[in-house]
Amino acid sequence: MASTQLNTESAASLARTDASPVPPAPRLIRLPEVMSRVALKRSAIYQRMSEGRFPKSRSLGGKCTVWVEAEIDAWINSVAAG
Repeated sequence: MASTQLNTESAASLARTDASPVPPAPRLIRLPEVMSRVALKRSAIYQRMSEGRFPKSRSLGGKCTVWVEAEIDAWINSVAAG
């Protein structure tokens, strides 16, 4: 009987932990999608990054470079706002 009570309590404890919302991971996008969305060529993107006028990329290792989609969206909105 004690085993059943322990299992019930453990299940209730797990249910409480699983109920808390987990924020979604940021969506990462590669250079071809960034270029398509911002209408800039690779060289212009990297030039603006070096000047601090474009969101920084992140390296996932090797030759895999990504940008956070939300940062690209914010940059697009700031350019559109003037």
